Amino acid sequence: MTQNALIKSQRPLSPHLQVYRPQITSVMSILHRITGVVLSVGALLFVWWLWAAAYSPECFKFVQGFFAGWAGKILLFGWSAAFYYHLGNGIRHLFWDMGKGFELSSVNRSGLMVLVFVIVATAVTWMAVFSEVL
Repeated sequence: MTQNALIKSQRPLSPHLQVYRPQITSVMSILHRITGVVLSVGALLFVWWLWAAAYSPECFKFVQGFFAGWAGKILLFGWSAAFYYHLGNGIRHLFWDMGKGFELSSVNRSGLMVLVFVIVATAVTWMAVFSEVL
């Protein structure tokens, strides 16, 4: 092995997690991918609900009972938060696709705007849900 190859083999891959400090853009990119997976799983649960409605009243009652329970509400809450995050961050990416908002201050500001949007939209959605229940 040559000296140059030996030096290259000992260097960490870039960006190495031991030296790379996560930034808002990298964290939001990872979260965007995770929320995409969460939305896919949520879509399967939605198909389950639709199937139960079409199959029989007993199946539909069972699925409705599941979603009315604490585990179902946690899943629906997470699904709604993932939906709003994916929507907000997707709009942010559309602006980037148009070549807008690449300045460091704009990137950080738009990231915080997405997070605020997620919190507000999820809270408003669930306040509406619980106001109908009460």
